Amino acid sequence: MPGFAANLTLLYTELPFMRRFEAAARDGFEAVELLFPYDWPAAELAAQLRSHGLELLFFNATPRSRPQDRGVACLPERRAEFRDAFLRALAWADTLGCDRLHVMAGLMPPGASRAALRECYLDNLRWAAREAAACGRGVLIEPINAHDMPGFFLQRQDEAHALVAEAGEANVHVMMDIYHCERTEGDALAQLRRHLASRRIGHVQIAGVPGRHEPSADDAVDWPALFALLDAQGYEGWVGAEYHPRLGTAPGATSRGLGWRTMAAVSPVRG
Repeated sequence: MPGFAANLTLLYTELPFMRRFEAAARDGFEAVELLFPYDWPAAELAAQLRSHGLELLFFNATPRSRPQDRGVACLPERRAEFRDAFLRALAWADTLGCDRLHVMAGLMPPGASRAALRECYLDNLRWAAREAAACGRGVLIEPINAHDMPGFFLQRQDEAHALVAEAGEANVHVMMDIYHCERTEGDALAQLRRHLASRRIGHVQIAGVPGRHEPSADDAVDWPALFALLDAQGYEGWVGAEYHPRLGTAPGATSRGLGWRTMAAVSPVRG
């Protein structure tokens, strides 16, 4: 059965960043996610992971060199920047013991040709996959909804899976974020059932819909059914908790909001 992972960029924000590893381990998590780890020395992050017995599942392959950046992989004029950043990220992944890197597509520039952006993204994905494979690592891509990130190039599950199929590299998979899927397309449970069969889903993330808080019984998503589907379909990956705690940065906000894990009827520890 899948285990739950804590996204330390969004969770435990009531604590200084370096204390979030200990808090996640104390709450029973065995794996974590990071979005942009580049503000901290890789060796210090690795020490936190080792000290608390945590596995790092992924981080974003390119830092935000500009405040508006949401990845650059689809932008032809930034191809060299993407590739330089990806090679640096592979070195970070080696230090952190991280098996996968998330390649964010980026925002579509006004007036840009979608076909040209897609061609660039696909070319960069193939290149990144081969570089990652040479290091024994993989690549994730993620559709992100237009409500939260207007203009993001990759928004729909079908398109993400088509890109993975066309890339033709065995180490490229889709990160299916249930929150983004439900916001964009609706009926995320049906989408998950359909795409699990393809074996192209490499990671799943969850958050309540529409507020992006803890999953709850009041959400648009039937969480017990979703967790049962993952088990029934033999999903062997992790489920990442990537949400904003309802209690914000109040003391113990994240830990006090973890009751949703009982809806999976499994231990938060990977079994």
